[in-house]
Amino acid sequence: MGIKVNKIQIGGSHYKDLPIQTWDYIWSNKIGYFEGNVIKYVSRWQQKGGISDLQKAKHYLEKLIELNSK
Repeated sequence: MGIKVNKIQIGGSHYKDLPIQTWDYIWSNKIGYFEGNVIKYVSRWQQKGGISDLQKAKHYLEKLIELNSK
């Protein structure tokens, strides 16, 4: 997308190294907060947080299911 902010990452390079930065994908597709966090954690788990990031993604997904099961 050619956004200047994409050239800077605080705390690593796990997003900069992706062909499409996660926030650009989430924004372009108008994805909501909970869904966006699932995508964020799943896209970086191997480069940053490991299984912990998968558990975070699962937690957001469980909340999304809970909110939509009423």
